Amino acid sequence: MRDIVGRKSEIKELEDVFLSNRAEFVAVYGRRRVGKTFLIKTFFQSKKCIYFQMTGIYKGSLDNQLLQFSKELGRAFYHDAAMKIPLAWMEAFEELFSAIKLVEKNKKIILFFDELPWMATRKSGVVSALEYFWNRHWSDNKRIKLIVCGSAASWIIKKIVRNRGGLHNRVTKKMRLLPFNLHETYLFLEKHKLLFSRNQALKIYMIMGGVPFYLIQLKKSSSIDQNINKLFFDPNGFLFDEFDDIFSSLFDNSDQYEELITLISKSHDGLSRKDLEEKNKLTGKGGRLTKRLENLENAGFIKAYIPFSHKRLGIFYRISDPYCCFYIRWIKPIKNKLQQDSTSAHWTKIINTPEYYNWMGYAFENVCYQHLREIKVALSLEESSMASPWRHTSKKGTSDHGAQVDLLFDRNDRAITICEIKYTDHPFVIDKEYAAKLIKKIEIFKKMTHTKNQIFLAIIAASGIKQNMYSEELVNNIVTSDDLF
Repeated sequence: MRDIVGRKSEIKELEDVFLSNRAEFVAVYGRRRVGKTFLIKTFFQSKKCIYFQMTGIYKGSLDNQLLQFSKELGRAFYHDAAMKIPLAWMEAFEELFSAIKLVEKNKKIILFFDELPWMATRKSGVVSALEYFWNRHWSDNKRIKLIVCGSAASWIIKKIVRNRGGLHNRVTKKMRLLPFNLHETYLFLEKHKLLFSRNQALKIYMIMGGVPFYLIQLKKSSSIDQNINKLFFDPNGFLFDEFDDIFSSLFDNSDQYEELITLISKSHDGLSRKDLEEKNKLTGKGGRLTKRLENLENAGFIKAYIPFSHKRLGIFYRISDPYCCFYIRWIKPIKNKLQQDSTSAHWTKIINTPEYYNWMGYAFENVCYQHLREIKVALSLEESSMASPWRHTSKKGTSDHGAQVDLLFDRNDRAITICEIKYTDHPFVIDKEYAAKLIKKIEIFKKMTHTKNQIFLAIIAASGIKQNMYSEELVNNIVTSDDLF
């Protein structure tokens, strides 16, 4: 699998599917542009098998979907012969069933339905047809490996994985494809001759995340900031309208989802369910809000968590998709202006401003939350150590001091590791004033949480820290951006 970067666990799962001695029904989902189609197609087309791929057409009519099906059927089974166009999905699957019967008995057959949610137009009957043929004809045929895929993760989960009808418990394997981590992003850039340093790759990741289709848009003849200005701030840039395109293609009532993720993105520490109920204007409260938030999390745009020692406050949500985070902060507020003035180098005017560095610190914190496993390894912590932020807000009219912990790990050995996250271009310096703040923060944390556990302090600094008397006295562990790779 030399053409596939990373995806080691997924390749192992697909290998197991291909070699298994039974029929397989695999559900694959993940955010748009993450590389689902490329992975499935590249893996199975390298095998000796019959490979059939039907890709749904976004907002395509039933007639157009069935026309495309007939073309793919002829391509896979009849040497590109022109086929009769079926009138309905039951007829289409009957023709597929007939084609399968003609395949030699020792050859495996891959049936890949890509973007199945787009095929499921109103009253299309595609899911019921798939359900009938799987249960009646294909589930006992060990040669058949059926793979359904979709960017609309909530649809795949509801209609396929958690189906309460004829497909109940039929899925033999589910696979959620996530964006690349930093290590995979670096390998991907390298493979495509985009020879950025690790620090440069980190900056790219903080802005567009590990989405392969975004990364491939980078031009090696331009600097990172020139690339960002062209891709994001130019009305003709590839990522200028991507935010709206993502949400409109994934969700009905996309404006409600955009409102929720925008609200969440504006809170550095995340937003509580209660706050979302009060602030949103389009979704409202109750079950609808619950469903919207669940769908956003399944799609990989937000992450739910419960702050340490604050279970009574309930679930909080923080944005987890770097592209959305960047777009909402920098593009959305000035999009109309950008459409009127496409000649200015807007991004190069923003970099090196205080607002830019404040945002980079927030973005780096998000990257850390996406690489908790790597941080645990660097800190020699068990995988089961629970990670979360912590915050204490001072009450008005009191001498009480507030405090915030960017990230902490509640360990199994009666200890807690408190992490300070810092993004700087040079090694971070702990001076006398900052050391006093750290000591005060730990004191407040112990007092307000009533913890008896041993406290350790770790600094997660993109460029490391400069050793001095304060760092030697206070800091137990140091994690750098290299550890995240």
